[in-house]
Amino acid sequence: MSDPEIMANTPRLIIVMGVCGSGKSTIAKMLANALNADFLDADDYHPAANVAKMSRGDALNDEDRWPWLKDFAQAMASQSDVCVGACSALKKSYRDSLYSEANESVLFVHLDGNKPLLMERMSARTEHFMPTALLDSQLATLEMPGSDECAISVDISGTPQQIIQLIQQQIKENGYDK
Repeated sequence: MSDPEIMANTPRLIIVMGVCGSGKSTIAKMLANALNADFLDADDYHPAANVAKMSRGDALNDEDRWPWLKDFAQAMASQSDVCVGACSALKKSYRDSLYSEANESVLFVHLDGNKPLLMERMSARTEHFMPTALLDSQLATLEMPGSDECAISVDISGTPQQIIQLIQQQIKENGYDK
């Protein structure tokens, strides 16, 4: 069961989003733990062809992404309780698709960081298929969540624990906890 204080008015589905190296999986896992929620990672729903393409340093195109986003959204929606997912969700159209495929409200938590910090974090990873060469492509693709979206944005320059605190604070400040 999820944390009732935080989740009272928060959508049941929360997607931690951002470019590669922003800490989506780490933060989403920690947030799921803090909320006693299920966790799903969109990376686990990429078909082998997508992983191979990214591993070669080739950016995905929209044709590559639509089936992956659909599968991930449906997997999240099929969870019986609160679910926190990690997904890049770089474009508004991708977030709209996730929302539409889930067929319920989704809160997007955008992890926002500068390029040097992102590059530093990506360079430190040893077991991830996404090469640092794709960071520029991801940054170019990113459409920041707008005020018309159910989204919050948090700075990622702190520790993971500080980032989780910022997320919980933003949830409260934006009235998602009432």
